[in-house]
Amino acid sequence: MKAVILCAGKGERLRPLTENIPKPMILINGRPVLEYLIQLCKNNDIKEIAINTSYLPEKIKEYFGDGSKFGVKINYSFESELLGTSGALNNFRDFLDEPFFVIYGDNVTDLNLKKMLKEHQKNKAFATLYLYKEKMANEKTTPGRVIINESGEIKEIIENPNEEQKVKINSITENLKYSNSGIYILDNKILKFIPTGYSDFPKQIFQAILKADLKIYGYREDCYIREVGQMHRYLKAKEEIESNEFLKDFF
Repeated sequence: MKAVILCAGKGERLRPLTENIPKPMILINGRPVLEYLIQLCKNNDIKEIAINTSYLPEKIKEYFGDGSKFGVKINYSFESELLGTSGALNNFRDFLDEPFFVIYGDNVTDLNLKKMLKEHQKNKAFATLYLYKEKMANEKTTPGRVIINESGEIKEIIENPNEEQKVKINSITENLKYSNSGIYILDNKILKFIPTGYSDFPKQIFQAILKADLKIYGYREDCYIREVGQMHRYLKAKEEIESNEFLKDFF
């Protein structure tokens, strides 16, 4: 199994922390956030990792190198202009020769990727998205939601909803609407849906897959997860992890 960790963003909402380092290199307990994601992959027997870079890529490469000292093999790409969450995969087409994980680089989690993969395979899914409920105020950057049915199949992904869509979201039973974590398992045939240049998974690619009537499932599991792309969320994760409340046996 392989994974792509998306690390090209500038992390402007984390200034001044990201003035001299890229977002995945911000520290929690003395380790970059990206090290937590690489360890997550290693803990789940994922040893081949691709990382896209753009902003201050040398900071990432200097720390992680080829990945050997972390027990993995790392392939890098560089984007002179950001390609988006799905467009980034175009630089790894030869690498992605089997189903693979995509992990957004501003997550910190101990999600069981092995269990998620088993569920993906059991459902014979084209794509599986880890879905979760926010546990702190102002955790989401947008009011968008992923809507599933009782079987866990994703029926709709609503990003940046208009007023009519907000009403619709509010009318849906709580156990059928979730947030998108930015952790996916994807069939490598998804590359056929990704155009050259910039593209985005939730706004474009997943919408095209749903229209093609291919199966996308939501995977739900009670685990530790924080998205640390904004200062208050980063500080919360830092507090929780550095106090040994979470991830104390992670490394």
